[in-house]
Amino acid sequence: MINYEKLMWRCLELAKNGEGHTSPNPMVGCVVLDKNNSIISEGYHHKYGESHAERDALLKLTDGSEKDGTLIVNLEPCSHYGKTPPCADLIIERRIKKVVIGCRDNNPKVNGGGIKKLQNAGIEVITGVLEAESRKLNEVFFTDVEQNRLFVALKTATTIDGKIATSTGDSKWITSSESRDYARTLRKKYDAILTSSATVIADNPEMKHKQKIILDTNFKTNFDYKIYQQGDIILVTSENFNNLPLPLPDNVTLLKCKTNNNKIDLNDLTQKLYEMKIKSIFVEAGGKLSGDFIKNVKVDKVYHFVAPKILNDNSGKSCFDGDFIQNISETKCFKTDSVSKIGNDILITYCL
Repeated sequence: MINYEKLMWRCLELAKNGEGHTSPNPMVGCVVLDKNNSIISEGYHHKYGESHAERDALLKLTDGSEKDGTLIVNLEPCSHYGKTPPCADLIIERRIKKVVIGCRDNNPKVNGGGIKKLQNAGIEVITGVLEAESRKLNEVFFTDVEQNRLFVALKTATTIDGKIATSTGDSKWITSSESRDYARTLRKKYDAILTSSATVIADNPEMKHKQKIILDTNFKTNFDYKIYQQGDIILVTSENFNNLPLPLPDNVTLLKCKTNNNKIDLNDLTQKLYEMKIKSIFVEAGGKLSGDFIKNVKVDKVYHFVAPKILNDNSGKSCFDGDFIQNISETKCFKTDSVSKIGNDILITYCL
């Protein structure tokens, strides 16, 4: 009896090798068995524009050993021409006998078309193996194709009593070096990092990433700050602000947005970022902006690093400071997704 779940877990592990490189495509891994159910090839989607996982795995085989074999993949094979030819066509061409799929691809260009094409060619198709896990791996992709919006993740690091800094602004360091290193790896999962001018001015962070978004309503920062020195920058200002120093640096793109109470309208911002083909953002900011995101935007995931420290000071700065409510029924509710120990800290991940 073949353990398809075990093989699907392997596909998911392979898929993660492409993390941070496949957007707007999903992360996909593939395992190929010969007719005797021995693994003969593995592959994954390395980078957007390059071979999909099925093609990566099958093109490694040149001896025909895949004939009458089984292909396992965590996402329905594509059935249309994009940057690469349809994977379903190649599977049929290589005379695979059975295809085992984690979850259906709800992209309107696929949406069952790959499954139907395989079945019409006489291939046995099994679906729904580790379906929930397959969807979770590609939560950004499914938010895009099913809800037509970008995925919002938010990270905060606090003391046990929810403080991110003292009343004087001192915050170095609340969490351990291990937590800070892990937070940097989390950034790679998302298309862009988003922060505020207040964070830039207070901390002068580098926030290394290929794309960064800085909310600076009336341009209080300047281009000498470290954050502007690396990566492509989207500088977000009020649609009424016209006093930027020109010319802009080559790596800076200006995005003007609506404002509410002299703050960037976050719904207008996220819609415009999505129209710019940004599929996910990782918010790293102070309590004001983080609180505004929780209040005004659908935040899909929260990474909460908690250090075993207690500030015990009411005037310390809180991790979320964007609203005033009187009833518990008005709170924003999340589900606890995972809890892990990193260094001497705890990382709690919440999701909708």
